[in-house]
Amino acid sequence: MPSLRDIRTRITSVKSTRQITKAMKMVAAAKLRRAQDAVLKTRPYAILLDKALGRVAARAAAEESATLHPLLAARQARLAEVVVITSDRGLAGGFNSNIIRRVQRFITESGDTWERIELSTIGRKAKDFLRARKLAVRKDWVGVHQGLTYAKAEGIAQELVKRYLAGEVDSVFLCYNEFKSAIAQVQVVVQLLPIQPPAVEAEAAIDFIYEPSREALLAELLPRHVAMQVWRALLESAASEHGARMSAMESATKNAEEMIAALTLQYNRARQAYVTKELMEIVGGAEALK
Repeated sequence: MPSLRDIRTRITSVKSTRQITKAMKMVAAAKLRRAQDAVLKTRPYAILLDKALGRVAARAAAEESATLHPLLAARQARLAEVVVITSDRGLAGGFNSNIIRRVQRFITESGDTWERIELSTIGRKAKDFLRARKLAVRKDWVGVHQGLTYAKAEGIAQELVKRYLAGEVDSVFLCYNEFKSAIAQVQVVVQLLPIQPPAVEAEAAIDFIYEPSREALLAELLPRHVAMQVWRALLESAASEHGARMSAMESATKNAEEMIAALTLQYNRARQAYVTKELMEIVGGAEALK
């Protein structure tokens, strides 16, 4: 049975842990609000860009004489690349492990479709997991989550587009946590390249007069669309990470409080037993002196 000093030491240790997890929860909540605002501000622009791209691409595909842009043209399935987006730090519940399992499931389900699947990582946790299992990582983008900016997302998108246009890869996928709420994230695998324009309604497919040309407009819209997809994925992942960490720290704080209550009860019982034992020894000694 542990001594009173051991129980007091453990109570002090758990209280210190509770203070840390409570502080981490508050920090995650503050970061979540900023990340959530960034996601909500980005979504309208991304939706309108998709609609514009869908209309222009639909008219281009409808004309037999029009040359399909390389970023829209599907290729024979040979080499695919999956960009895995995780966090740089842990203590976020199942945030990172869920993404790893989703990637493994995608590789298993698509094994017969592709001759080879390459993996790239954004976030230290994905890199560490893959290298620990001796899986090759084609590219690891370091420091993306530190001071996340659109310029970083655009740089990643440009590199992926360059590889695709050079024929080094036939399809590119993004795997990340899509933000739903502070306690709910969905692991998704989205095809980034070749671009699949959203379907448009018949009345929305009315053609326009383009300046300088439809081809020039597509050449401008398509790379911007890829960059916006990467940027949106990074923002969704960041918001999901903060939400998952806030929930994990809230759960840890609650567990610490329950442990403190249980240890305090154990301490009081042990102290009561110790006092009772001392009194019995005193009474016994007094009886022996009679």
